Amino acid sequence: MSSLPLVGVAQPADRQELLLAAYESLLNASQRMLASARAADWDALVEQESEYLVRVERIRRMDAQLSLDDKAATRKAALLEGILEQDMEIRQRLVERRDELGRMIGNSRRQQALSRAYGPQQGAMPVDAGHRFGQQEP
Repeated sequence: MSSLPLVGVAQPADRQELLLAAYESLLNASQRMLASARAADWDALVEQESEYLVRVERIRRMDAQLSLDDKAATRKAALLEGILEQDMEIRQRLVERRDELGRMIGNSRRQQALSRAYGPQQGAMPVDAGHRFGQQEP
């Protein structure tokens, strides 16, 4: 019997490398998302987030099927720390944006209320009450 590995079957070390490469890819995707958040490019961020979530799910399945040696586990922990730090800043910027939008909505509502309350009077013609109530002699 041959002790050579079967062609096309990933060995544990190769699978660990694939998993770590997937985490590195996730870190890169997180960096792009953070760049979009810093640039206030919210459309790009939303688009990138859906792709990011697909990667997270793929990695979750891979990770569940594989035990890592100490070196690979240490590298994975470092990658996760970087991802989580970036995620925290992205979330902070999203909260700031949410608050900004809330203020804008509040201002818009106040303007609408003022417009409803005082708007009809703005275009009104002044009333000459003199002809209606009789002219007063000076």
